[in-house]
Amino acid sequence: METKWLEDFISLVETNNFSRSAALRHVTQPAFSRRIQSLENWLGTDLVDRTSYPTRLTPAGIVFYEQALEMLAQINGARDMLRSKRAAAQNSIDLAVPHTLSLTFVPKWLTALEADFAPINSRLMAVNVHDAVLQLVEGGCDLLLCYHHPRQPVQLDPSRYDMLVLGRESLRAYARCDKNRVPEFVLPGTRKAPLPFLSYTNNAYLGRMVELILGDAKPPLHLEPHYETDMAEGLKMMALEGRGIAFLPESAVTRELKQKQLARADNNSADWEIEMDIRLYRERPSAQRRGKAIVGRLWDFLEQRQNDKAPRRRVPASER
Repeated sequence: METKWLEDFISLVETNNFSRSAALRHVTQPAFSRRIQSLENWLGTDLVDRTSYPTRLTPAGIVFYEQALEMLAQINGARDMLRSKRAAAQNSIDLAVPHTLSLTFVPKWLTALEADFAPINSRLMAVNVHDAVLQLVEGGCDLLLCYHHPRQPVQLDPSRYDMLVLGRESLRAYARCDKNRVPEFVLPGTRKAPLPFLSYTNNAYLGRMVELILGDAKPPLHLEPHYETDMAEGLKMMALEGRGIAFLPESAVTRELKQKQLARADNNSADWEIEMDIRLYRERPSAQRRGKAIVGRLWDFLEQRQNDKAPRRRVPASER
């Protein structure tokens, strides 16, 4: 059993609505329903009466709700107790970061911070975007670093969480270079000869970005899926093997472009690319949760540095 199943079930009880709870838990409704079913399978009994609307608990669900609250409180209490005993933890910054940014952005960013700010003792958790957001919401990290696009926003309450834009990232199509140093595959392809497509899994954030590109593409792209994974690094390795076209963050292919191993497969067209923010989030300090002093000092430094830059990109309220 996973603790997130307990959190999902408690949320469902509180909202009486699968769709609302799925949104609050930052997952799709089908994924949320599967997790409730996984909990029921583990327990060996139904917790939710699916024949009624609004959502209603079964007798077993009513009993288990109190147990779930108690179990989750004990688990979180044990975690908080152990964390409080880590003296060094107050001088360490815990980062939750999606896999791609952990490889492409974070190393250079930390190196620059140590030169401009101070030496930093950090602990990085490389996870998917969904789990990275949950780490921040559940108090499992100090800072969340992730991609953001207004059509696939990271839904964090701006009254509770502070945010800084650290940079921009372009997602484009790339393919292996042939002996003449030109891409072996070039968009858009044709109906009779679709291009081999190296794609992300449905639950990957970058996969949703690619879906936006494909949905907006004019003319339409003709692609035939050949391989999928949730890791951009995995798609890059398959592209280097000449297995097809992959949409990759620009920062993930800098070396390969310079060495002419990969090339843009979109004829340098802006029609088949998308730009994302690279954002940093923290929970806003409060009287109840003051946060670590080192995190506060770092945030003040980053905020001041952004204020000193001109021009500064203002984030519309609709994108926050």
